[in-house]
Amino acid sequence: MRILLLADVHGNWPALQAIQEPHDVCVCLGDLVDYGLEPAPCLGWVRQNVRHVVRGNHDHAVAQDVRVVGRTGFKYLTGVTRPLTRERLTEDDLRYLSRLPVSLTTTIDSTRFLLVHATPRDPLDEYAPADAEFWSRRLADVEADVVCVGHTHQQYVLEIGGKLVINPGSVGQPRDGDPRAAYAVIEDNRVELKRVEYPVEDAVRPILDSSLPDQAKELLAEVLRRGGGGNHSSAGKPPANGVQ
Repeated sequence: MRILLLADVHGNWPALQAIQEPHDVCVCLGDLVDYGLEPAPCLGWVRQNVRHVVRGNHDHAVAQDVRVVGRTGFKYLTGVTRPLTRERLTEDDLRYLSRLPVSLTTTIDSTRFLLVHATPRDPLDEYAPADAEFWSRRLADVEADVVCVGHTHQQYVLEIGGKLVINPGSVGQPRDGDPRAAYAVIEDNRVELKRVEYPVEDAVRPILDSSLPDQAKELLAEVLRRGGGGNHSSAGKPPANGVQ
């Protein structure tokens, strides 16, 4: 069984299209929306092609129309892109996001998986670094062989106490200095963290053509082109404003 593991698409349709990995089952760990301005085709693809999807913090906030006010960093970008994201989704799309499970336990090919966007303790919002001590506390009461998470936009695989923790990184907005779309493949109990190039300028163009403020256009373009970029993130650490 070949499992394609995706997370943090963030409305980046060109990046999602670039992943042409052969697979038997596709799993997505949430944050389909915000930042990128092509959320509708991303949702359409996920609804058609993904067997198991869980809700991310951005999916939840877009569905509930949570307003964010910020002057800098990703909090600012969230606040200015969310109204446009909602405008570009149908009521059915918003209902779909609101009904996604916060966590999901499933068995695939005799292996028990726990799927969450962030952590088992706080499925939507807790930032989970690639740290064995941090994860040993989070896994104490988890009855699963493999725990799949996103949210950090950082790829990693950890083996802790007989359990495997996998973060495939971000499809649509990597923040580790590598702008290529990130994902993971699981096959025969082996995990491969993968990257694929995509036409970044095709993702930048809808942003530059939008009604966003010039500052937001420049920041988003920089994040996409540089795989994080500037002062907006630092490898292995959450942004200072805590918004993912």
